[in-house]
Amino acid sequence: MPTLKVNLPEKNYPILIQKGILNHIGEKIKKIYQNKKIAIITDTHVEKLYGARIKKQLDNDFEIKMIVLEPGEKSKSMDVLQHVYNKLLEFEITRGDLIIAFGGGVVGDLTGFAAATLLRGIPFIQIPTSLLAQIDSSVGGKVAVNLPKGKNLVGNFYHPKAVFIDPDVLKTLDKRVFSDGMAEVIKYGCIRNKKLFDDLLKYNDEELFEHIEQIIYTCCHIKKSIVERDELDTGERMLLNFGHTLGHAVEKHYKYEKYTHGEAVAIGMYHITKKGEALGITDKKTSDCIKEILCKYHLPYEMPAMDQEEIIKTIGLDKKNKGQYMNIILIKKVGESLIKKIYKKDIVAFI
Repeated sequence: MPTLKVNLPEKNYPILIQKGILNHIGEKIKKIYQNKKIAIITDTHVEKLYGARIKKQLDNDFEIKMIVLEPGEKSKSMDVLQHVYNKLLEFEITRGDLIIAFGGGVVGDLTGFAAATLLRGIPFIQIPTSLLAQIDSSVGGKVAVNLPKGKNLVGNFYHPKAVFIDPDVLKTLDKRVFSDGMAEVIKYGCIRNKKLFDDLLKYNDEELFEHIEQIIYTCCHIKKSIVERDELDTGERMLLNFGHTLGHAVEKHYKYEKYTHGEAVAIGMYHITKKGEALGITDKKTSDCIKEILCKYHLPYEMPAMDQEEIIKTIGLDKKNKGQYMNIILIKKVGESLIKKIYKKDIVAFI
């Protein structure tokens, strides 16, 4: 079983990657949790596919409460968070109990934030069911909800007790949702691993799934290594936001309805790389490579028509901003990334 361990000054936790691990999840949880109550937070899609299976694994040894949300980014809101708090309190959960985030990135972010803040902190476990969540959002402790003014503006750093990843659940993903996750896989290749990028270019669909465990491992290893060096996102960890600054602006402009997170990040990666080339920071034709791989995995790359002032306003709320400065993530070439500190007034050159 491919296993990683995130080693931080105040917390260590494992990332277990194994096909079929969901069929043995009860055994895994019993090894790290000895109390009885477990609240499982999921969405209607995941509950329909896997709800009965996870209940069967846990019912004999634990008292279970399933909280089922509507799927999609709109559930990552303060109103839904309030609903989750109320359901957890009705369950009479305590700080000695356990919460499981069982779903994609939205469920993981919302659940993690609820666990971090209710009763000043309840332990939780991540069981990510989307590719995006498996290779990115379930690892590293970033938890958050959105506000009307922007994405992830209310958040915290709160790490899980463990991350259990079952690549088999990816077989039931809608093709668009799988492509959404591939955008983040491509991001890892762009910022840190040219071999991963090149392998993705040559794989056909069958080969991709044959290598999916190794792909997940590679992405998680990159992320955990960066997080260990910069847990609180003040330096190197910002590299993980390649494509995200513009991507978040695209998501918000279309009210999280037209583009998925991965699609918006794909647009952001291509656009910022084109700008990097124009400014002489990025090697020429790098954007062509990114365009090629995005097209291969059915991801958009063209920046939609948007009001420049609106983009600037949204970017102004970005968490990478520091006073009059902000940090833009660029790549020198595929596999080599950098953080460029600029004055906020100069952001026009990058959009």
